[in-house]
Amino acid sequence: MTIVETEANTDGARRYGSADPERDALYADIAQHHLQPLWEMRGLLTPTPRVASLPFRWQAEHLRELASRSGDLVPIDRGGDRRVLALSNPGLGGAPYISSTLWAAVQFLLPGELAPAHRHTPAALRFILDGGGVYTVLDGDPVVMNRGDLVLTPSWTFHEHHNPGNSSMMWLDVLDLPVVAALDAIFFEEGRSEEVDQSVAPRSAAERRYGQGAGLAPVDAREELPAHSPLTVYRWAATDAALSALAETSTTGDVSLRFRDPVRDRDVMPTLRCEMRRVRAGVATPTDRQTGSRVCAVFDGRGTVDIDGESFTLGSGDIFVIPSWAQHRLHAHTQLDIFTTSDAPVLEALSLYRSATEANT
Repeated sequence: MTIVETEANTDGARRYGSADPERDALYADIAQHHLQPLWEMRGLLTPTPRVASLPFRWQAEHLRELASRSGDLVPIDRGGDRRVLALSNPGLGGAPYISSTLWAAVQFLLPGELAPAHRHTPAALRFILDGGGVYTVLDGDPVVMNRGDLVLTPSWTFHEHHNPGNSSMMWLDVLDLPVVAALDAIFFEEGRSEEVDQSVAPRSAAERRYGQGAGLAPVDAREELPAHSPLTVYRWAATDAALSALAETSTTGDVSLRFRDPVRDRDVMPTLRCEMRRVRAGVATPTDRQTGSRVCAVFDGRGTVDIDGESFTLGSGDIFVIPSWAQHRLHAHTQLDIFTTSDAPVLEALSLYRSATEANT
């Protein structure tokens, strides 16, 4: 059985061909009316996910060097209001996606620069890989960004980035853009940027209202809550302290924390899950797999990661992707701190999430 293009159709319709003249004529008519015969199709339903995304690692030294060169050569203006290098998975034919469901990129901002205000329906997050002093403005609320901080940019939130300092800064962006694009739900709008007096609010309004610590939330919070976490920044100092405390209780040397909505028992955003993992030096983690994509950034440390039979060395600032249902295992040479974003909330909402863990042998 072969697939041939329909000669009478120039709009991309395709048809199955057959050695039997009557069946071949049937297939021609089926294609003419933009139909396809299921009984001739193969590979629609597979025993396990058929994944185009490949395991891959982007090294920090390359990211920093190319971002810096871009800073020298590519100015920020309204024609291109972000200096961003998208991580393009080698299995996706040049698409600017780190996986079929997630966008990831490094964004680079020079001293004195402003990335102008805009908003879009894809939700975004920032994990600060290096530097500090830049602030983002989220619907008018200024949020200072420093190394190790997780900053949320929920769907349809106006945001702009200011660098008032003397040093450049680079961070990781992760968006659910491929999912939103597949749902034909992309909207974008430019905004108006204004300078913000940082001396007025050393802590963002979201932090002052919702960042009071575990188990503490305003009594009237449920009357005003958005679909995402109302706390839009999670500070590294608190994350580090929580990881250290958890590690003291661990017998495996492998601990993980999940960033949560401080008011409700849910992920920080409807489409993105964020976690931080600490693996003690010398520890090899169990092999795990899960449906959905994972984007991982090495915050500190050195080690290796095995993903579906491929092994990559890891260092601070490296970024790697774990495709859906790929086997994954870490080996920590020094203490490893790894930030992870996944699309697990989407799969859980659709009852499609699966995971499996294999003990070390």
